[in-house]
Amino acid sequence: MLSKIPVAVFVSGGGTNLQAILEAERRGEIPDGEIRLVLSNREGVYAFERAKRFGVETVCVSRTQFPDAGRREEEMLRVLQERGIGMIVLAGYLSVLSASFTSRYAGRMINVHPSLIPSFCGKGYYGLKVHEAALARGVKVTGATVHYVNEIPDGGEIIAQKAVCVRADDTPETLQRRVMEEAEWILLPRAVEEVCKKLRGE
Repeated sequence: MLSKIPVAVFVSGGGTNLQAILEAERRGEIPDGEIRLVLSNREGVYAFERAKRFGVETVCVSRTQFPDAGRREEEMLRVLQERGIGMIVLAGYLSVLSASFTSRYAGRMINVHPSLIPSFCGKGYYGLKVHEAALARGVKVTGATVHYVNEIPDGGEIIAQKAVCVRADDTPETLQRRVMEEAEWILLPRAVEEVCKKLRGE
């Protein structure tokens, strides 16, 4: 059996899902993985501050540094390979990765999406836009999904889902917060451990 799986978490913003993963790791809930790197496509994100508090290395690979998408992904792969990363977690990473990139980490890359896939997912559905769409449609139940990543946005095999009830007085912001608290922050650390455990056994 392999030693702990080195994990990279990709972020684009505040890093609330990253925080949930790091806290779960500290509590001993991810015994088969080790969060070794936090990578962002944006400079100065608050997620980096969260990572530093837990002693995790941070790296930025941005459009400013690498305007060409192919060159940017090459640099990301170089960073990952240098650190021996065995699994990637997309935690609020707002950039679509190419089929060439995702295929290299097939079965080793997961994403959390703030809806019950196949509802309100795919290209253009991210962040508050997902919750705005759910409220506009009038659904009574929403939630979050953790899935494997492939070349189709939100199209990979589902690992886990958790439902969250929509309240009559919800705004996109209140719904977003509750989906994070009641679903995303619970599902994502569990899925990280589940996939790491599977990879260690291979």
